[in-house]
Amino acid sequence: MSIWVRITDFVSDTAGNAIGALVEAVRTVFEGDPETRRRVAFSIAMIALSAKMAKADGVVSPVEVSAFQEIFDIPDDETKQVSMLFNLAKQDVAGFETYAAQLAGLCGSGDSNCPILRDIIDGLFHIAKADDLMHSEELVFLRRVAEIFKISDAEFERILSRHVDKGDADPYRIIGIDRETPHKEARAVYLGLVREHHPDVLSARGLPLEFIRIADDRMAAINAAWGIVEPELKTQ
Repeated sequence: MSIWVRITDFVSDTAGNAIGALVEAVRTVFEGDPETRRRVAFSIAMIALSAKMAKADGVVSPVEVSAFQEIFDIPDDETKQVSMLFNLAKQDVAGFETYAAQLAGLCGSGDSNCPILRDIIDGLFHIAKADDLMHSEELVFLRRVAEIFKISDAEFERILSRHVDKGDADPYRIIGIDRETPHKEARAVYLGLVREHHPDVLSARGLPLEFIRIADDRMAAINAAWGIVEPELKTQ
């Protein structure tokens, strides 16, 4: 069953609630189905955070809304409910920090290494850059969400480098090594990234299948970076 069908049913049963209440309600409604709980919570929170971030630069661009629809591949008959959630989040008086904190809580208290939270940051970057311009306000937004998610500065920089061209140091940032790293050690890091970010791994940890496109883009960036880095390291 498509995650959007489950979300449609869930939203219909909890109609009238603010987005924050919907995110919180996921805990109990799907308590006996942790996989669906993760998928529904992730999807609703992504809608909420995307809507808030789209307003971060003062303008909700149609391109940003389209980018959200691209990464989620929403069926035509489910777009109405998703649009309703998107608009509800834009109008909700609650700030984005509330949504981010609720989502972080779904990963467990004190968990500073919840992979799905990094997936969310990746998805938000995809939407932010959809209009070919990363606004400073959007970057502030993303850094604050990462802080709430307890994502380290180093990890945030690696994610940032996959989405924003910062010069010839980017391939090394993406892999998470420096230019002096021995080839054998660098290759081990690269292979670790491949294992961690393979689409099958993301699916296994509860990421909605509709969101796996982000994993494909991520792997493409990692492989492209390694294609640049490896020849340089071999000449050392």
